[in-house]
Amino acid sequence: MSTPNSFDTNALVNQVAVVTGAAGGLGLSICEQLKQMGATVVMVDVSYGETPEESEQGIQVQCDIGNPDAVAKMGQFVQTRFGRCDVLVNNAAVGANPVALEDFPIDLWDKMFNINLRGALLCAQALVPMMFERQSGSIVNVSSIAAQVATKIGAYGPTKSGLLGLTRQMAVEWGPRGIRTNAISPGMILTPLSEGYYRDPEKKQQRINSIPTRRIGQPQDIADAVGFLACNASIYVNGQDIVVDGGFLKASLTNLYGT
Repeated sequence: MSTPNSFDTNALVNQVAVVTGAAGGLGLSICEQLKQMGATVVMVDVSYGETPEESEQGIQVQCDIGNPDAVAKMGQFVQTRFGRCDVLVNNAAVGANPVALEDFPIDLWDKMFNINLRGALLCAQALVPMMFERQSGSIVNVSSIAAQVATKIGAYGPTKSGLLGLTRQMAVEWGPRGIRTNAISPGMILTPLSEGYYRDPEKKQQRINSIPTRRIGQPQDIADAVGFLACNASIYVNGQDIVVDGGFLKASLTNLYGT
C-alpha cells in the first residue's frame, strides 16, 4: 500500500471539509489548500451573507460561532446539503488591543473565550455526529504560540491554551470512534490582519532576526500543516500540537545575544 501524500490532489477527494474563520488570511489559504487536495470546502465566517454562496474556494456560509443556535443551523446545513463532514478546521478567533490584565474588560474576556474556545467545541458538537456515523474524521484546532508564551492581550493566550486542552480531550474521547484531533500553533505569520506589525522596516527586521529560519511565515505555511493533519498522511497522529513558527520559540536564549 502506497504512503498517503498530503499534497496529492486526490488526498481528500469526495470528502467535505468545514473551515471556520474562512474569510481571513489564514482561513482563505486553508480553504484553498483543502480544495486543491480534492475536498468540497464549506467556508464558515460571520462576515458572509445570509444566503450560502459559491466561491472559488468553496461554499460560503454565514455563522457566528459564538452563537449556539447559529452553529446548530450551520451543522444542519452541512448535514442536509452533503450528509457528511470529514474534516473540521476550527480556525476562527478574535483578538483585541493590548490591555493590562488588571484592567481587562470582563465582557471582552468572555467574548474571546466564547469564540476562541467555546466556539470550537460548539462547531465540533454540531459536526462530529456525521464523523461518528463513518467512524472517521479529522479535527484541526488552530491555536497559537501564545498558548505557551504570554502576550500583551491578556485573554488571548489563555483561550489558546484552553484550545490545546480541548484538543487533547477530543483526541482521547473521540479517538476510539475513529476521529483524530490535533492542533497547529502558528508563530509570526504575515496576513492582512498582522501586516501593520511589519510596516516599520527596522521592527520587521528585528522580528526576522529573532526567527532561526530568518523569515516571517506565510499563510501557506499553516495551510500546508493543516493539509497534512486533515488527510490520511497523518493517520497515526492524534492529540498533538504542531508548532509552525520557524523555530522562534526555541530561540529565546540565543536571541538574548542579538544577531
